[in-house]
Amino acid sequence: MCNHCKKPYYITTAIAYTSGKPHIGNTYEIVLADSIARFKREQGFDVRFQTGTDEHGQKIEEKATVAGVTPKLFVDGVAGQIRTIWDLMNTSYDKFIRTTDPDHEEQVQKIFKKLYDQGDIYKGYYEGLYCTPCESFFTESQLADGKCPDCNGPVQPAKEEAYFFRMSKYAQRLIDHINSHPEFIQPVSRKNEMMNNFLLPGLQDLCVSRTSFTWGIPVSFDPKHVTYVWLDALTNYITGLGYDCDGNHGELFKTFWPADLHLIGKDIIRFHTIYWPIFLMALDLPLPKQVFGHPWLLQGDGKMSKSKGNVLYADDLVSIFGVDAVRYFVLHEMPFENDGVITWELMVERMNSDLANILGNLVKRTISMSNQYFGGVIENKAKADEEEAAIDQDLKTVVLAAVKKAQEKMDELRVADAITAIFEIFRRSNKYIDETAPWVLAKDEAKKERLATVLYHLVEAITIGASLLESFMPETSGKILEQLHADKRLLSQMDQFGLYPSGNKVTEEPQILFARLNLKDVLGKAEEIRQAQAAEAQKEDPAANIPQEENPEETGNEEKTGAIDIEPKPEITYDDFAKLQFQVGEIIACEEVKKSKKLLCSQVKIGSQVRQIVSGIKAHYSPKEMVGKKVMVVVNLAPRKMAGILSEGMLLCAEDEKGNLSLMKPEKDMPSGAEIC
Repeated sequence: MCNHCKKPYYITTAIAYTSGKPHIGNTYEIVLADSIARFKREQGFDVRFQTGTDEHGQKIEEKATVAGVTPKLFVDGVAGQIRTIWDLMNTSYDKFIRTTDPDHEEQVQKIFKKLYDQGDIYKGYYEGLYCTPCESFFTESQLADGKCPDCNGPVQPAKEEAYFFRMSKYAQRLIDHINSHPEFIQPVSRKNEMMNNFLLPGLQDLCVSRTSFTWGIPVSFDPKHVTYVWLDALTNYITGLGYDCDGNHGELFKTFWPADLHLIGKDIIRFHTIYWPIFLMALDLPLPKQVFGHPWLLQGDGKMSKSKGNVLYADDLVSIFGVDAVRYFVLHEMPFENDGVITWELMVERMNSDLANILGNLVKRTISMSNQYFGGVIENKAKADEEEAAIDQDLKTVVLAAVKKAQEKMDELRVADAITAIFEIFRRSNKYIDETAPWVLAKDEAKKERLATVLYHLVEAITIGASLLESFMPETSGKILEQLHADKRLLSQMDQFGLYPSGNKVTEEPQILFARLNLKDVLGKAEEIRQAQAAEAQKEDPAANIPQEENPEETGNEEKTGAIDIEPKPEITYDDFAKLQFQVGEIIACEEVKKSKKLLCSQVKIGSQVRQIVSGIKAHYSPKEMVGKKVMVVVNLAPRKMAGILSEGMLLCAEDEKGNLSLMKPEKDMPSGAEIC
């Protein structure tokens, strides 16, 4: 079918910020989008798949200055690195857009002018609290424990002239759209968060220009201003298709807009489901059909840090496991709504159990038996007695049901569930081998035709499973089909079992698809990677290599301390200090606060009492890590509610200049309730 006859499908990822090399959590998104794009192509859609890089902003300007290069040279290097990783992961994008592309910059300037001319943008000044990493302003009430609500980093007071977008003008129209299009924001939990936390309480006007830095797209009619991040970054979804603000749109825009799916991380869903739709309304353009905020892929032993050497990068993982094994892991291990976890141990377990045993061993056994018993020739003799026919039918039923289920799950964007359905084909095929026992049939000449039928059914089941697997593990799918000398089965043909050509011949020497790995060997390589990362961090920033261990006395590095200066607070008297009561507390239970991305709720034993204390430290400690710690507590702080939960004190932490936190603990083991004086 020609592309003109196919239904268009436009899918995008968020554009990656060019502040540094993307870790595996960032890479997950492009692999997820690729699997959806590939599957949509299999379903017969004319797919347009766009990704790219976000390259402007104050953070980029600062990093370039530190590196001693121009911002453009800096982003050229990082954008190239990002594209190299996307290509390494075998992603099939059609367009890699950069926000420094001249055609994009031209359209952003036109869009800004158009919105200004029609009264949607006006000049004012902004005074608030600014987070540089997030490039966002916040009011005092929006902060979480005085920190940025998005990254938990420090904020600084800032005031500058700026242009603003009148968000409230379109707020009710957006609310009506969300209510009338329940599929617009997915999962539903993200929709509820946007409505209840942002839209219904009332939108503030949005700052869309800056004057405190220069690395951005200049406002054409007021060049001391540069376009602020979201009006620049979000518009890539239309400029990458050839949108023209003057109305002379390219054919791609006419064909593919509105987008069928914006695939983004859950941390930027507010910008894509509130700011972006309102910008589009102001431009009189249709809204995207769906925005999916996927969960995060987290490192198992806590927050990723180069100084700790625990950042997982795609190229490091690929060097040990291979591309398709990494693709399988990040796609299969991510729940639909909740965060997933990646560790070296889990990777080895999945490699050995799912890929080597269930899939690789199945293919190898089937090809080896076919060569051993029939010289590799696969024939369907349709030979089976009543009991055997029932076993055959169950295999066929499971395979065809898995095909249907995989398609249903992909239509719901439940990629992990789709892969599970596909692997049910391989699991059932392994069971079929145990049920039919080909090695026993081979001993009886009268069972020769039955043996041929069994092997035919296995090859047919594997052919269907491998064809389905192409969207998720394209190299593996191709290798399996090549060894079976089978053409990839079309989805439209997968409602039938038995299309593998009888009389076909499989390869003589089956190759090992996935070799089992030794955990000790892998952890040894992981340690080498960790040390290399730590050395690189030390090279880039000597202060970044300060040990992060729980007990510095055990490291032998207790004298290697950093030093930072902070702005002094007003002097107090001893009487002021004496009003504060500090005691040692023992954390006996801890859990995440479901309504918050930043908060943990701890039950802290202080003497004979147990107090509930809410702290904004989720980015630095897991609930499991918290339990059992002896900590320093401000006991006589007035209780207050945080995210609807009463907090009855404060845990003391130290914070470095990068916003990393460490709980303050007594040097020696002290009893719960001991006074700190």
